[in-house]
Amino acid sequence: IVQESLQGITDVKAFGNEGYEIGRYQGAVNRYFGTAMHTARARAIFVSFIIFVMFGVIALIVWYGSGLLALPLDQGGIEAKKFFQFILYTVFLSGALGSLPEAISEVQKAIGATQRVRELLDESPEATGTKVETGTAAARLRGELELDSVSFAYPGRPDVSVLRDVSFQCQAGQRVALVGPSGAGKSTLIALLLRLYDSVSGSIRFDGRDARDFPLDDLRAQMALVPQEVLLFGGSIRENIAYGRIGASDEEIEEAARQANAHEFITAFPEGYDTAVGDRGVKLSGGQRQRIAIARAILADPAVLILDEATSSLDSESEHQVQEALEVLMKGRTSLIIAHRLATVRQADLIVVLDDGQVVETGTHDSLVEKKDGLYAMLSRLQFSHHAAGAGSQ
Repeated sequence: IVQESLQGITDVKAFGNEGYEIGRYQGAVNRYFGTAMHTARARAIFVSFIIFVMFGVIALIVWYGSGLLALPLDQGGIEAKKFFQFILYTVFLSGALGSLPEAISEVQKAIGATQRVRELLDESPEATGTKVETGTAAARLRGELELDSVSFAYPGRPDVSVLRDVSFQCQAGQRVALVGPSGAGKSTLIALLLRLYDSVSGSIRFDGRDARDFPLDDLRAQMALVPQEVLLFGGSIRENIAYGRIGASDEEIEEAARQANAHEFITAFPEGYDTAVGDRGVKLSGGQRQRIAIARAILADPAVLILDEATSSLDSESEHQVQEALEVLMKGRTSLIIAHRLATVRQADLIVVLDDGQVVETGTHDSLVEKKDGLYAMLSRLQFSHHAAGAGSQ
């Protein structure tokens, strides 16, 4: 559970399900504690048996030694003082030697665990933002987004700026495409929007309000992420779709699956929605995992949608089905789309071109391709020539 949660930490935080994962972990810990207690009782019985045997042996030694005490020294007898010293030394030595390996092992485990716990305790907790009054429902975001001179460097490399003075804005319901070469800072920008990190300088505002002023749970509850590599948690298809909104009814889950073009392949399984997906969803194809992720996002009903290369690793048929589902998902929502294939962002209301952590161009597809010396136009020409060469070789 911990491994899954950490591997999928972006999904966990994006859907605001930290409490749910804590509950899963606590349940597993309680089960482990019960098993440990059972093991401890069995071990106690075994140790008691060993002690009983040890004292039985000592009793035999005493019985045999008492006979030697009755004999004169010149006939093989022993002195009482030496006899009792032998017994005591034997008991002390055997007890110490028997417990020494276990003691060393426990000390080593305690040292390792304590060091890791201290490292975790030294970590700074997430800034949770301004809390709303208890019982007050968070207002739904309209979806207006503005980045003003945002700069960022990862804590592990504060000397390397990943983003520098990034600025752009979009209106509610618009589609914004983030385009650029690998390493330009697109995924880092998404992490800042989800507040997995906070910017070093500048501000990110939703509906005119600084993102840091929102309670994290409220902000993330109104955002949904569909990543390139979908992580499905161990369990059923139903449970994975319900991850978008814990407590959703079966009817809501199935409706989300229908909108995501997933209902047909799900019901084709003998177990239907109760089909186990396997470790990280290995029992499903890439397109099936992607559509489950889209159904999860539809169920979350976000105001802001983030698509991180959602169709880049799919075959043509799967991409078509996923693209249809994405169109349903993006309707009426502010959508941020990361894409390397420019054909997927032609209809975007705004294209933001990033290079080396900076915004170098903004505009629509038509306006950007007219800039012959621009980065977007160059990327467009390269992709067009690549596809043309690929088509000619077939």
